Amino acid sequence: MSTDGMPAGDRAEWFHDLVSRTVSPHRLAITDGATFTARAGTLSLGPLEMSLHSNSGHFAWRTPQLIRRGDPEHYLLALITQGTKTISQRRTDSRMGAGDVVLWDTSHPYVAQSPASGQTQMIVLHIPRDRMLLPEDRLDAALGSRFATTTGVAAVLREFLGSLRRHADEGSPAGRELLARTTLDLVTGALAQQLDLADHVPSDTRKEITLRRIDAFIDHHLGDHELTPGVIAARHHVSVRTLHALFRSRGEAVAASITRRRLGRCRADLADPDQAHRPVHEIAARWGFVRPDGFSRAFRKAYGISPREYRRLSRTEGTASLRRSTDPTAEGRSTV
Repeated sequence: MSTDGMPAGDRAEWFHDLVSRTVSPHRLAITDGATFTARAGTLSLGPLEMSLHSNSGHFAWRTPQLIRRGDPEHYLLALITQGTKTISQRRTDSRMGAGDVVLWDTSHPYVAQSPASGQTQMIVLHIPRDRMLLPEDRLDAALGSRFATTTGVAAVLREFLGSLRRHADEGSPAGRELLARTTLDLVTGALAQQLDLADHVPSDTRKEITLRRIDAFIDHHLGDHELTPGVIAARHHVSVRTLHALFRSRGEAVAASITRRRLGRCRADLADPDQAHRPVHEIAARWGFVRPDGFSRAFRKAYGISPREYRRLSRTEGTASLRRSTDPTAEGRSTV
């Protein structure tokens, strides 16, 4: 949904209706109606909703009168991905930039502002208040507060939301339910870390958060050929035995998970025209495969084809078609 092709005089009313439907009823003021543009999209994730917003300057008010008229009773958690955003709620004023997160809710008055110049883009999670497992009084005290996402669980949440934005609409309804649970676990963990509420996080949520942090660590260190279960366990302050138990709950061994991810990166590079000049062994080494023959065997076992043949066919059959034909989950195909 966007203002593209819409007469300038109709944009303010359209945007007011859009915000009222996708977030909650508001009063709205556009900074410059002649130049105002906006784009938005929504995605259902079971009990959660995710919305994407890109817009130029405006003010939005959620007033006591509008709250009495109707309230979805949602926490709203926004990740700013471009530009700036100002939120004022419960005597807290926060100005966020790209990479920042802010929490507010629809049950208390607030003011939101996007600056007159430039575009503001953000990903917003709409979370029913009764789905949040942390103490309500502590969450309410944090409304309108800015949280950085440079370290810890918040950094994992930021990366996850970016991936969710790109790929969530590709899955099945059951897959989206799973994504909703993972999203809620990471939101709970990130807020608990920021508010010093670790003791209030359920054990299943703590396990999921630990797995997601480990996933992020593995993905960022795939090129290190010394990436081992011992290294991963030590970095996350768990025993190797505990690490293996965490991965068994997923039905995949730690070493197999590392190999699968490395092979996926190699496969993408082999199909990339911009990397056609790179020898196969160089691509393998880039992603942590020390021995070329070991890489070739692992690649063939996973995809039923040699790396060189995959690279050759990707130029003639197209990457999407070739990926489907070498899907490791297909019937009769072995997995690493």
